[in-house]
Amino acid sequence: MLTSEEKTQAVVSALEDIKATDITVIDTSKLSSLFDRMIIASATSNRQAKALADNVVVKLKAMGEEVLGREGEESGEWVLVDLGEVLVHIMQPATRAYYNLEELWSKAQAARPKLAQPPESE
Repeated sequence: MLTSEEKTQAVVSALEDIKATDITVIDTSKLSSLFDRMIIASATSNRQAKALADNVVVKLKAMGEEVLGREGEESGEWVLVDLGEVLVHIMQPATRAYYNLEELWSKAQAARPKLAQPPESE
């Protein structure tokens, strides 16, 4: 079984193979107990989005990883591949701009409560 980091590298490589653009990796390990990494990539067409998702699935299965789910392939506007601790979002640019997941997750990081600091001794 691959670590989250190895799985992330394998996904990015699979996306690069099919010429995904604007690949972003977000570390969500401190924000969610459900997954450690979110990978967002852009596709130029429905066909490319489906091909990108297929390539991710084929490559990760070949490495012995389980694919827990795939969603959105009917339209190809936004395809989600669930690899457990790594989620892959493949989106067309207009959909990606509309939902702006990068900003949502960066705001979640900023809003995360800071650990209380011990009082300063006088």
